[in-house]
Amino acid sequence: MLDIKDYETFKKIKPIIKGWSSDKKYYIKTVMNEKKLLRIADISEYDSKISEFEMMKRIAESGVPMSQPIDFGVCDNGKSVYSLFTWCDGDDAEMMLPKMTESEQYALGVTSGQILRKIHEIPAPDGQEQWEARFNRKIDNKIKSYKNCGIKIDGDDKIIDYIKENRHLLEGRPQSFQHGDYHVGNMIISSEGELSIIDFNRNDYGDPWEEFNRIVWSATVSPHFATGQLNGYFHGRPPLHFFTLLALYISSNTLSSIYWAIPFGEEDVTVMKNQANDVLTWFDGMNNPIPTWYLGDISAQYER
Repeated sequence: MLDIKDYETFKKIKPIIKGWSSDKKYYIKTVMNEKKLLRIADISEYDSKISEFEMMKRIAESGVPMSQPIDFGVCDNGKSVYSLFTWCDGDDAEMMLPKMTESEQYALGVTSGQILRKIHEIPAPDGQEQWEARFNRKIDNKIKSYKNCGIKIDGDDKIIDYIKENRHLLEGRPQSFQHGDYHVGNMIISSEGELSIIDFNRNDYGDPWEEFNRIVWSATVSPHFATGQLNGYFHGRPPLHFFTLLALYISSNTLSSIYWAIPFGEEDVTVMKNQANDVLTWFDGMNNPIPTWYLGDISAQYER
């Protein structure tokens, strides 16, 4: 770490344990009391990390509230690669939202939807594989891996049947840049009530509507926030076609979350099994594509 540019100005270096990323993350405070985020990865990830850093610069330039990229380079005598960003001051949205009024939760949800719309303005590169072929392959792998993992969720037949009956909806879907993990766990609320987005390290290209597969985490914390996110993204109530695809994407993600959690231990498996039960409840056993947590176009209730 000593060979990181301006390392001598770091007066405080605090490891950040939160999150699933393989990156080593640190909170940095400089002698000038500037706050920064330092991420360090193995040198084998150089190409992907420089691509991620350059993309974050592009996103930041578009006006998305986020950690601003500062510097990128090689450190640890060539063994690691580092990325340095400004620090987003505030607290995790998943901790802050329950302390706020329903109207405040909804308003921040609307903001998160508007921010996501801006993120999705970045198009996928030319030559990207068609979404239908790519995601259908993912679905096949997810169903196979789930069936082979040895852990089952009650009602899995309903989830699998819904996927099989609706996978034709993938045909002709557009693609754009994706944050990759867009939910309240990757959002910061400042003391002034401003929302910022963090952790773009799972970014990808794909159907912009697939990005909502993580909204299950947001809806569990705050149905008003999740409702606001959809209404903010669509400038009002989303079309029924969106909800039908949303249920497909959430169903697919629900299956893969079970075997994904196994290496992390029984506690995480239980969390994912409970979430699967929530999904089945929200979608009435996969009979209704509009989840029960969606409260409709309720903006008029909160107009001052």
